[in-house]
Amino acid sequence: MSTPLHVGLIGFGLSGRYFHAPFLKVNPHFKLTKVVTRNSTSVHEFDPSIEVIGSAEELLADDSIDLVFVCTPNDLHFPYAKAALEAGKHVVIEKPFTNTTAEAEALIELAEQKKLIVSAYQNRRWDADFLTIKKLLDEGSLGEVVEFEGHFDRYRPEVAQGTWKEVASAGAGTLYNLGSHLIDQALALFGTPQKVTATVKIIRPGGETDDYFDVRLDYADKSVILKASLVVFENSLRYVIHGTKGSFIKHGLDIQEDTLRTNALPNTEHWGEEPENQWGTLYTEAGKKTIPSLPGHYTPFYNNIYEAIAEGKELIVKPQQARNTTRVMELAIESSRLGQTLAF
Repeated sequence: MSTPLHVGLIGFGLSGRYFHAPFLKVNPHFKLTKVVTRNSTSVHEFDPSIEVIGSAEELLADDSIDLVFVCTPNDLHFPYAKAALEAGKHVVIEKPFTNTTAEAEALIELAEQKKLIVSAYQNRRWDADFLTIKKLLDEGSLGEVVEFEGHFDRYRPEVAQGTWKEVASAGAGTLYNLGSHLIDQALALFGTPQKVTATVKIIRPGGETDDYFDVRLDYADKSVILKASLVVFENSLRYVIHGTKGSFIKHGLDIQEDTLRTNALPNTEHWGEEPENQWGTLYTEAGKKTIPSLPGHYTPFYNNIYEAIAEGKELIVKPQQARNTTRVMELAIESSRLGQTLAF
């Protein structure tokens, strides 16, 4: 294995172009050498030195590639990740990790057999708001959490044309797209729930995929409410957390995605620092207090992937956690279909 790790991307859409390529480019632990895509113009506008190739098979046959990022539509995550592991490559899969628990368990078993790492890109653990919430909880500022509510709402009242995310297929829809973030955050904070109750549905005329969900996770000592809708005009609310010592309310989405879309690189000064109007508010007996957001930064995810491969360190986003996120999504769909609460 060479240092830096040689990386190949399968796919160069939003995920490959704006989430992965910029972080790989500025991180000395990685060298992005090849991309599988039909959009060679986009790749070469980003970095002319990257080679564009026509197939995943060609990428996986390259012995110089150490690590593969799977950045495809969701229905292709499992077959490409499986092929990459079989070819002896370490793998990072764009969320969702897989569409089914069985697929997740198959990848975990294969990676263990091959002594390779496989992980999911759950970047929202490094959003400004989540880092700030985790700090507040670690400090005990809210006491014991009794209710945690997370939102990932948008206003897209018309069904978008020309995107796989709006076409009925395995892993399409808002639950798998946005719910995978919210569920991963909840499980990272509180572990797996005892029960899952959900409503997952289509609310826009002509929609083929779910565009609304309300997922409730029951724990022995707390309730978690996770919601997303594509028809929320005022969609700034992100978190409402109630604890035995106080409450925390946060508005505004982490700015990293919008910044990356301007072609900025994540080594720029003041990266991920939220404007003051997005800072959250802590309510306690001492009164109302504005809490400055910690800067968001996805770099630690990539550093940890390198450390896990090169130094044998423990993964932060463990494949079993990614499997559990998929399991919650499966249960949410079944709960909604049956109109029942299901045990995890």
